[in-house]
Order: sequence, then structure tokens, then C-alpha cells
Amino acid sequence: MQKVIFRKIGVTSYKPGRSVLLNKKKVIKLSANESALGFSSRVKKKLSKIGSLSKYPDSESKSLRKEISKKFNCNFDQIICGSGSDEIIQMICQLFLKKSDEVIVPKFSFLMYRIYSGIVGAKIVYSIENNFKVSVNDILKKVTRKTKIVFLANPNNPTATYLSALELKNLKVSIPEIIKNVSKKTKIVFLANPNNPTGTYLTSSELLELRKKLRKNILLVVDDAYAEYMKNNDYKSGLKLFKNKQNVFILRTFSKIYGLSSLRVGWGYGSKKIIKALNVIKPPFNVNEVAQKAAIESLKDTKFITRSVKHNIIYAKKLKYFLNQYGINSNNISANFLLLNFEKCKFKAKYFYEKLKMKGIILRSTENGYNIKNMLRLTIGSKTDNLKFMRAVKGIFN
Repeated sequence: MQKVIFRKIGVTSYKPGRSVLLNKKKVIKLSANESALGFSSRVKKKLSKIGSLSKYPDSESKSLRKEISKKFNCNFDQIICGSGSDEIIQMICQLFLKKSDEVIVPKFSFLMYRIYSGIVGAKIVYSIENNFKVSVNDILKKVTRKTKIVFLANPNNPTATYLSALELKNLKVSIPEIIKNVSKKTKIVFLANPNNPTGTYLTSSELLELRKKLRKNILLVVDDAYAEYMKNNDYKSGLKLFKNKQNVFILRTFSKIYGLSSLRVGWGYGSKKIIKALNVIKPPFNVNEVAQKAAIESLKDTKFITRSVKHNIIYAKKLKYFLNQYGINSNNISANFLLLNFEKCKFKAKYFYEKLKMKGIILRSTENGYNIKNMLRLTIGSKTDNLKFMRAVKGIFN
């Protein structure tokens, strides 16, 4: 009897944080960097009026692309929508990478970069980070003639670290080294800014200089997943900086501040040539009708976004100060999460994680997948969830 033969893929599948707990009817989930305030009331109203779901959605997401174009003042023909920005990352890897190409990824970074690169057969090379901050020098050491992509998330997830002014100065000095080490085979530089999971980020001047000094035929991909949360004066989103650049591709998502994680909708912005090539790879009907309508309404509700950002800043500061009293240190605020360091705490992160689970509260363990020991990632939750979390922490220590 003949066996069905398929290509073996040496990639570990993505394992999301827990969403449910046995014997717990109600769970407080502070593990997935989801919106603290849910989604816009405009979205809820729109979804209540959706009728039949028996028809296929618009495969080109024309209405959504039109609203994105209006909201961000960008060209309609240069927008592509996907089932979350993850799908667009996957398409970019399919389009630009082949077997034996090398992709440089910081050791602590968004897991989907390495997963999708590995699926197409590219070799993943990990750069070592110093104190959870990206080491530019280590990245440069590992650039070879086969390097096609450098993944750099900034600010980073799950560590939520970011580069100081001095470190940014050092990074600036190293940019000529980046250019010097780029080979003729280099096609893409991937840059998530801010980054998931470490929380690091690059300033606008650094991004502009990097693009200026890269060869014109190298595509710079900037992932803006957490851009709406960033209010630092030295930061600008990739879309604001590179909207009119033909050799820059921007990634955006509706899963974070817009609160539409379960609907899976994201979008990308690039040159007409790149969009045309990606549309060949893009599956038909990849963004469902409900997701398209919800995304359109979420873009219209600017008050909800303002309220979400304000809420995030207020409670990130409160949680940071509160946890510091128990010897649990965390990063400066750069996105909608904190990376909790238990090095100076009397309890280990694993013990703390299990104790919270017993109380029906889930944080993100960074040991599995990210391989970060004795730390946890805490998503900024709603007012109610944050207060319940704080009461639970007091109970663990008292």
C-alpha cells in the first residue's frame, strides 16, 4: 500500500497563551495583548444589523480599503487586506524567500516571523540580545551572503524593552556596518516597530537613516502593530514616515487597539508592483464580510481610540508602580503590555503564574516559545480586570 508523501516542515507550531482554565467559569485573560476596552460601540451597532451570511464577501475588500485610504490619507491601489497581518507576513515570506535563504531574527521576538520563514525552508539565524535589548553588533556578525531578511521588532514583545538615547546613538553608528554587510542577495529587512515581545522601538530618525543607507532595491518592511499606543516624542509610525516610498512595505492590524482580534483582519501598504504580486498569492475571500464591516466602523470611531490610549497610559503606570512594591520590575511603557521581571522578587515567575491561575487570572508565560526565564508578560486590562489582578497579587504576598 502506497503512503501519502508530504514535505516535512522542521518548524514548531505557534502555541498561544491560555484562554480557558478548568474549573473556572470566568477567567481574567491578561495574556494576549488584546484591547483593554473591547471594541467600539459603533462596531457593535453595525454587527447587530448584519443580515444574511450566505454570500461570499468582497474578495478585494474594496470598501475597507477605501475607508483605510481615507483614514490614513494613502493610495487605495497600494493597500492589501488579509486575515490578520499574520497572513500578509506569510505572503511576504512566500513571495521573497526560498530554501537556503537566511533570515535573522532577534532571540526574543514575534514568533510568526520565524515560523513563516521556516515553512518556506529558509534558515533562521538568531541574534543575541543584551538585557533583552536588540544587539545590533550581534546581528551584523551573523549577516552572510545568504541573508535575505532581518527581523527586528522595536519596541519588543514580550520583553517590552526599548533603546535608550545612548543606545540609539550607538545603533546609529552601526548603520554603516549594516549597509556594509548587506550582500547582493539581500532582499528584505524586517522591522517591527514597536516590537513584540520585547517592547523595544527605533526612533523616526533611525528609521529614516536606515532606509536612506540601504540599497534602493532592498525592501524595508515595517510592522506597525502597536503604533497607535506609542506617544513617545521620538517615535513616528512607519506609515507616517514612508507612505510615499516605493521600497518600503507597512503592516497594520485591527487586532490590538481596535479590539477585533477574533475577526482576524489586517492590512498592508506598499508599491503597486508589490501589491500586484501579493494579490496573486492572496487567497480569495480571505477577509470575511463581518470582519470587513467591523473594521470599517472601528476606523470611524476616533473617540474610542483616544479613550483606549488614555486608559492604557493610566493603568500601565499604576500597575508598574504597584508591582514594583513587591520587587516585580517592568519596562517603560511602549505598548499595551508590561514584561514582568521576577529577579528581585521573593517568588519565581512560575510560582506567581500558577497562583494567579488558581484565582482565575491568566498571564503570558514567556518560557515556552520565547525561552525567557523567570518573567511574565502582562497585558493592560480593563479597569475591573486590573483591580482584580492587583487584589490577587496582594493575596499572594500577604
